Amino acid sequence: MFKDIADVRKRLGSQQYIASEEIGTVVYLAQSLCKPILAEGPAGVGKTELAKAWAAAAGRPLIRLQCYEGLDESKALYEWEYAKQMLYTQLLRDTLQNVLSDVQTLGEAADRLAQEEDVFFSENFLLPRPLLTALMSDEPVVLLIDEIDRADVEFEAFLLEVLSDFQVSVPELGTISAKHQPMVLLTSNNTRELSEALKRRCLYLYVDYPTHDAELEIVRLKVPDLRPEMAQQAVAVVHQLRNMDLRKMPSISETLDWARALVTLNAKSIDEKTLSNTLTVLLKYEADVAKARRMMGHGGSRYGG
Repeated sequence: MFKDIADVRKRLGSQQYIASEEIGTVVYLAQSLCKPILAEGPAGVGKTELAKAWAAAAGRPLIRLQCYEGLDESKALYEWEYAKQMLYTQLLRDTLQNVLSDVQTLGEAADRLAQEEDVFFSENFLLPRPLLTALMSDEPVVLLIDEIDRADVEFEAFLLEVLSDFQVSVPELGTISAKHQPMVLLTSNNTRELSEALKRRCLYLYVDYPTHDAELEIVRLKVPDLRPEMAQQAVAVVHQLRNMDLRKMPSISETLDWARALVTLNAKSIDEKTLSNTLTVLLKYEADVAKARRMMGHGGSRYGG
């Protein structure tokens, strides 16, 4: 358990996650109020990393549900291991023949088998998916529901029930309640508007691109082999690119990839040639690369530092 906001930031920092005071406050309140966090913001700004660092800092396992279009309850909650059930049916064939030895009709056989279905629909044959795994865990966990905006509205509605009561109904077994209420972080890249009902159930956190100084601190922490003046130059370039009208802004993870690439190439400075040759580490669309190169051509000296 975190003692206070300062403790949150310190322990996240020990996991190499630099948390702002706002992030520290929201994580502390989520723990204190037992509320999920909804973290929205551009892709690649550290929302998923926050969940990983939170779990590690709290000493809890991380369980991740990656959302995508078409995700349904069975993929998120549980499935029955039908192959295992069939195998047991084969192994118990003689027993089943004894159970059905005196039946006269098909209907009577079905009724008799129905009385035995508890054998085949038990936790022995239940295959928990991330949501049920989090509820059934014998120890407290952090549950990451990643990119909830990619899932369909119907799945979002189903999720409301889980987040409200932290219990689910399995028709064959009854209601399963959480042994320990998980700490939940949902992330969204804002590809669609989420429902007000979901937002009401969560503490809201907007995670934006970091300031120049914060990103420089991240680069120095994660890529210590990059010379300080090069780190300054690299972060300055990234922030100039983010001020351009690009289809996809370079994320923090791409900044770090670029910093590692500069170390690997043993670059002495970020001159126009070095930047041009490594732009595709930062930018992922040809139109963005072309636009950045045109801008360099008009004012490349500012990139050289």
